Amino acid sequence: MPEVVVYTTRFCPYCVRAKALLKRNGITDFTEIPVAGSDQKRQEMIRLSGRHTVPQVFIGDTHVGGFTELRNLEESGQLDVLLKH
Repeated sequence: MPEVVVYTTRFCPYCVRAKALLKRNGITDFTEIPVAGSDQKRQEMIRLSGRHTVPQVFIGDTHVGGFTELRNLEESGQLDVLLKH
């Protein structure tokens, strides 16, 4: 399974939903990178994703996007495909 990385902030409801969706799909071993209070981590997230909002989800080398994109992948069955590479 490819590495899963989620950039988050502490009180973000979409971050909570994204992490719950991953766990519901059996992905419990993901790396969470909190960006609140760390300009370096936030700039890293922006550089990698091109976005300023959280969550930002990466599966392997693929930038999935935020919660909505992650949910859409799950609903279409494509999340399983990404996780098997």
